Amino acid sequence: NLCLLFFQSVTIVCYSESFAFIYKYCTIYFYLLWPLPQQLHQSADRGCLSPQRFSFTYGRDSAAQTGCSVLDAAFKRYFSIIFPDFTKGSGLLMCENQSNRLSVKTGGCDGYPDEDSDESYNLSVSEGQAVLRSVTVWGALRGLESFSQLVYQDDYGSYFINKTEIVDFPRFAFRGLLLDTSRHYLPLHAILKTLDAMAYSKFNVFHWHIVDDPSFPYQSRTFPDLSNKGAFHPFTHIYTQSDVMRVIEHARMRGIRVVPEFDSPGHTQSWGKGQPGLLTPCYKGGVPSGSFGPVDPTIDTTYKFMESLLKEVKFVFPDSYVHLGGDEVSFACWQSNPNVRKFMEKMGFGKDFTKLESFYMESIMNMTAALNRTSIVWQDVFDYHERIPQDTVLEIWKGEKYQAELSRMTQAGHRVLLSAPWYINHISYGQDWRNSYAVQPQNFSGTEEQKKLVIGGEVAMWGEYVDATNLTPRLWPRACAAAERLWSNEEKTLNADLAFPRLEEFRCELLRRGIQAEPLFVGHCKHEYDGL
Repeated sequence: NLCLLFFQSVTIVCYSESFAFIYKYCTIYFYLLWPLPQQLHQSADRGCLSPQRFSFTYGRDSAAQTGCSVLDAAFKRYFSIIFPDFTKGSGLLMCENQSNRLSVKTGGCDGYPDEDSDESYNLSVSEGQAVLRSVTVWGALRGLESFSQLVYQDDYGSYFINKTEIVDFPRFAFRGLLLDTSRHYLPLHAILKTLDAMAYSKFNVFHWHIVDDPSFPYQSRTFPDLSNKGAFHPFTHIYTQSDVMRVIEHARMRGIRVVPEFDSPGHTQSWGKGQPGLLTPCYKGGVPSGSFGPVDPTIDTTYKFMESLLKEVKFVFPDSYVHLGGDEVSFACWQSNPNVRKFMEKMGFGKDFTKLESFYMESIMNMTAALNRTSIVWQDVFDYHERIPQDTVLEIWKGEKYQAELSRMTQAGHRVLLSAPWYINHISYGQDWRNSYAVQPQNFSGTEEQKKLVIGGEVAMWGEYVDATNLTPRLWPRACAAAERLWSNEEKTLNADLAFPRLEEFRCELLRRGIQAEPLFVGHCKHEYDGL
């Protein structure tokens, strides 16, 4: 028989100076969703679920059916998430069959999520059944995540779900998380676990800052010496082509895009070890000093190399976006090099080295456009007044004055990503997630059309002090604050005090799912982390 809702009588006594009053009410077991759906209606009515009689099925009207790789795998994955101790013999209260039908309007089971993917879904949970409807498989994944968070256990191990109606969709299309795998190498399992946690929080873009000054771990097909000589170790600290494919497929199955970043002309010291002639020789006292600066933008071989590398990137990474960097370029080495100065004079750049960087970045962005890829660049490229293709996405990373930068960039007609307030590699004692939660990405001076050009943002976890030992607890649950800001209705989620109980509960859920999320404050979880 369907398990009946039981009520526990609770007495609350509220005192004021003039009188006391007593309310009696019934405990209602609402499960606290993160991120908060756009529309959520729950009631006290609940039914029980038993793993033996629970199943996910495709609706007859669904374009996706058995054989859909993304959803077939998701059904298995979420069954294990919802009933983690099923094989241990607990939670065996027998209930009526729970019918959980999923209907997807369009197929696309073998494709990749992209910038235009529709992630909306409707979820209706009533007595004995749940119906999930979405336009795409990616929306279905988001709905399955919400459904999994609605299920809870009582003290006896039985599973329940309340009657619920959800209408949901993301506020922003781009909800990203950056990992830096150059300053410290992150083993594959750490990246895959991060992708799992991203899906739980409804992030949908993995920004893979895969190479930088310290190391070049990406094993290139075209230029194998880049990792042979530029990685920390040519065998143990690299990402092979099969590793990259595994990351991309793991992400795809969770509705997550993988956007690689190959940052140049700066941040390229590791590149020069495996590609002689690429970097600019620095001079001291009129002779080469033996050190090297940024990519040399004055010679043709640089552009031939970059074109070949970008062609490979297009072949390996299916996403339509590629991040080209363009930040923090030191001009000292260029200034010291007589050949660079001659080139500057020939081009009429005078002594303005921002024009030289602009020349280089414009060439690289044009290459990317010719490969039918959309460029993302850091804000420095815009700040140097470069001629930027209109479809280029600009990413803001600098400081506290990002509102003014948002105004300038959107006024120029560019799409923008915000990451400046979400550099959560910076840590402080206490609940610093509240700072991330208070961010309002569209709170800047500009028209409504300008504000629509803010397509989202991303959390950044730079790797100077982060490796596999501390990556997960430093990311989670702190990254969840930005996840909700980028998904949910801002007006309903501005109060961090109201959000705290939900985030605290979600942190406990992350622990239950094997994510080593750090505490928010004093307290405990019913299911403490047991993976150590």
